[in-house]
Amino acid sequence: MTTEQPQPSFRFVENTDPVSDARRREILADPGFGDHATDYVAAIRWSGRSPEEGTWTDPRIEPRAPLPLDPASAVFHYGQEVFEGLKAYRHADGSVWLFRPEANAARLNRSAERLALPALPPELFLASLDELVRRDHRWIPDGEGTSLYLRPFMIATEPFLGVRPSREVLYEVIASPAGNYFGTPEPVDIWLSTTWARTHAGGTGFAKCGGNYAASLLPQLEGEAQGCKQVIFTDRNREDAVEELGGMNVFFVTRDGKLVTPELTGTILPGITRDSVIHLAQDHGIEVEERTVTLGEWREGVASGQIAEIFACGTAAVIAPMGRLLSERGEIPAPAQTNGEITTWLRDQLVGIQHGTVEDPYGWMHRVL
Repeated sequence: MTTEQPQPSFRFVENTDPVSDARRREILADPGFGDHATDYVAAIRWSGRSPEEGTWTDPRIEPRAPLPLDPASAVFHYGQEVFEGLKAYRHADGSVWLFRPEANAARLNRSAERLALPALPPELFLASLDELVRRDHRWIPDGEGTSLYLRPFMIATEPFLGVRPSREVLYEVIASPAGNYFGTPEPVDIWLSTTWARTHAGGTGFAKCGGNYAASLLPQLEGEAQGCKQVIFTDRNREDAVEELGGMNVFFVTRDGKLVTPELTGTILPGITRDSVIHLAQDHGIEVEERTVTLGEWREGVASGQIAEIFACGTAAVIAPMGRLLSERGEIPAPAQTNGEITTWLRDQLVGIQHGTVEDPYGWMHRVL
């Protein structure tokens, strides 16, 4: 576990009209994902002449409410925003923990730099999560596979129409109780986008910003029309090199038990779950290759049996086995083991660490309560 550090002081504003206990229990019985809001948000404001010169002020926990933003706020016109996603887990003894929040703090700042936003001191990031979870801890469900999903985000709020970085920024954390993202750990079919790209070399692919996800929504709709739950993208300039899904990274398990995942080229989000899977696998003696995987290799590998398992991973779904790959070009069948031994072991280890049923030798878990 991480070492306790002194935290910045957050001003607290009482919510005089919280959700009733009865309604909250009803929601927690079937939370869905991102469908319901908790009672509070964490918020901090920044102002300055440039992303390198400015001040974060007035950290506070306050009732969740609509944001009063001028129609000319830069976020609406130039998409200057970034966000993160992580979860709070209630363990069997009632304690509450976050999974690798320091990694989220670092990635938020990498994303912010790319979008010309200011860096948020990691101690402020961690304190904003801790303080919000302490106020909203009653919203954490305790069923299998459930959690409290946390969404930190940073948006440009200065009202102006000139093209330059905003000199006013709002950082907030909102929360929502979450169930299992896909409902079950059963394999999900994936749609291959042959028309659209999520990002490109030199773009924002490595940053966690809304524009990347907006670019995935149209192909996501195309996939849903074909019965698929996710869309995956390839780089047509590199022989259809596999990149990532709309919101998750992808891993292939070979017949001889090796893990292969696309290397981080700047067009792929460096997922925290992805990094955790790599650590778990290597420490268990599983060889991991980060390299180019083409669509042709995928097709031939499934046909020959060289690719035995395929799974996607991310904060929301943790690890989800992948089934068929469908596209306008045809179909690549599901691998021989759609819920195979290595996929299952990795998921059990990762979920076990998060929920406190498996030892955490890495110090990944951060205690809040």
